[in-house]
Amino acid sequence: MTAHVAEIAQAAVDGGALDRALDYASVAVFGLTGALVASRSQLDIVGFIFIACLTAVGGGTLRDVILDREVFWIADPMMLLVASAAAVVVFFAAHRLESRYRVLLWLDAFALAVAVPAGVAAAMGLGQSWPIVLVAGMVTGCMGGLMRDVVCNEVPLVLKQGELYVSAAFAGAVAAVVASALGLGLQVALTLCAAATLILRSGSLYLGWRLPVYKARPPRPDAPKR
Repeated sequence: MTAHVAEIAQAAVDGGALDRALDYASVAVFGLTGALVASRSQLDIVGFIFIACLTAVGGGTLRDVILDREVFWIADPMMLLVASAAAVVVFFAAHRLESRYRVLLWLDAFALAVAVPAGVAAAMGLGQSWPIVLVAGMVTGCMGGLMRDVVCNEVPLVLKQGELYVSAAFAGAVAAVVASALGLGLQVALTLCAAATLILRSGSLYLGWRLPVYKARPPRPDAPKR
C-alpha cells in the first residue's frame, strides 16, 4: 500500500515538472511570436515586452482560470522574465530576418505544438474529464495568439480562411485523450499531441492543407421572399 502511494506521489511530481517545462517552452516561443508581431507594428521596446508577455501567458491564464487553479505565471513569475527576454532579443535582431512574417508563421506553429500539450497536461493533472482536456488544450494553444493579433490589428492566424489552426489544436488534444484512454502514459500522450498538432499545422503552411469553408449562395430568382 505504501509503495503504491509513493508511486502515485512520484507520478504527480513528474507530471507537475513536465507541466512546468511545457509552460516555459510555450512562453518562450509564443513570446518570440508576439515580439515579431510588435516589430511589424513598429512598436517601442516597452510595446515589444507587453505584446510578447500578452501572447506568452494569455492562453495559459485563461486555461488556469477555467480550471480554477493558481495562474501559472503568478505561481512562477520567471515566466514573465522569459517572455520579456524573448521580446528584447527580437527588438534588436528582427531587422536581420529576411521575412519576419514567414518566421512568425513557423514559430507560431511550433508554439502551438508546445502550448496544446501544456494545456492538456494541466487538465489531465487535475483529473479532468476528456471534454475539459480538449478545451484546455485548445484554449492554451489558441488564445494567446488571438489576443496578440487583435491587439496589434492583424488578421488573427486562428481565423485565416480554411487554414488548419484551431482544428490542428483540436486534433492534437484528441490524440492525447485517445492515447491516455488506451493507457499509453502521459508522456506518450503528450508526444502524440504535439506531433499531431505540428504535422497538421505544418501541412497547412507548407502543403496548403485546408478545411472546406462556407460559401454563400445567391437566392434563387423564383424563391419566395420572407
